[in-house]
Amino acid sequence: MFKNLRWIIVLLLFLVYMINYLDRVALSLTVPMIEKDLMLNAEQFGLIFGSFFFGYALFNFIGGLATDKFGPTLVLGVAVGLWSLFCGFTALATGFWSMLILRVMFGMAEGPICSSANKAINGWFPKKQAATAMGFLSAGSPLGGAVAGPIIGYLSLAFGWRPAFVIICTIGIVWMVAWFLIAADNPLKSLRVSEEERLLVAKLKEEQTTPDEELAQSEHGLGFYLRQPIILVTAFAFFCYNYILFFFLSWFPAYLVQAHNLDIKSMSMTTMIPWIVGFVGLALGGWISDKIFNITGKLLLSRKIVLVVSLLAAAICVALAGSVQGVYPAVTLMSVSIFFLYITGAIYWAIIQDVVHKSRVGGISGFIHLIGSISGIIGPVVTGYIVHHTGKFDSAFILAGVVAALGALLVLLVIKSPKQSVNPVSI
Repeated sequence: MFKNLRWIIVLLLFLVYMINYLDRVALSLTVPMIEKDLMLNAEQFGLIFGSFFFGYALFNFIGGLATDKFGPTLVLGVAVGLWSLFCGFTALATGFWSMLILRVMFGMAEGPICSSANKAINGWFPKKQAATAMGFLSAGSPLGGAVAGPIIGYLSLAFGWRPAFVIICTIGIVWMVAWFLIAADNPLKSLRVSEEERLLVAKLKEEQTTPDEELAQSEHGLGFYLRQPIILVTAFAFFCYNYILFFFLSWFPAYLVQAHNLDIKSMSMTTMIPWIVGFVGLALGGWISDKIFNITGKLLLSRKIVLVVSLLAAAICVALAGSVQGVYPAVTLMSVSIFFLYITGAIYWAIIQDVVHKSRVGGISGFIHLIGSISGIIGPVVTGYIVHHTGKFDSAFILAGVVAALGALLVLLVIKSPKQSVNPVSI
């Protein structure tokens, strides 16, 4: 039962990541309709896209701290219920300011998702399987983005963009009910796990560790971890990862319409391709890293190899995608970029599992998510400004590539096995 239940929880997390991106991508897919209905321009939409991340980034950290205090089951369940409601309330928007406020509230509610998921995996899986589990559940994000195209495209064309937001709101509410009925913070708190299975959990958690895991073996204050170079560099690398991801999520559909003259239906179907490829990358990334670890016996080396190679490949492809002629080369390059980008998707969270004590996994996950989400504030706004004032996307694509390349370089130069501090400072 233990093995089945923990993978059922992973499946539920996989599904909520799908729902998360279905809800989030819905706005970018309906931009052409909303622009006409509410009379908004590209620069205003850049601010609307960026406003989501003001609330999101703040509650990445607050949500992470709440997860450590109240547990991932409660925090994630409440978050999903709230973001589903705010997604539905998007149908009530009447102009720029109402849309801006709703996106901030929507972002606040979505904030705890990654720290809660990482905390849940920390409670149910040993380190040697953590990246695989995180990779699998995280793969729900691009799959959600893939199905969002045809689902939102159909709903908005058949019923209008407002009813589309109301309909997808109900999906999250149904998931929330299932989560509260099934999930638990860890096997010790689950009514569905026997005493024998609880002993198995303890055995798995006490498996042999490596020198790379020294920081995770003793409990330290939040301030101690926030001073570690590995945490800071991982946070910056996640910022770079998110810069490409949110650039793609927010503006690639509009780019296809404006630069390549696709209609809503064609654009909705075309955007499925990068998301499906990304789904494969995310599912593979954690598994690849765990396999490298099994061969080398070095956790951080396995994470570092995947991060540097894949983030650099993603940077090169996205930089080229905006300057090619024709929709097929552009979509191909963007798909390859998203594939390599998503290979790194589980690695940031796996590093936290490797070097952070379980009592601080939520807070540190929230901090790294906070730093990453700042790119969601900057990237869409900068892109909107570039497009509004130049009428082109090529410079925005190149900028996204440069940012990601810097992240790969910093990981290569800085990430090493952490060293213990004799006087950790608590917060």
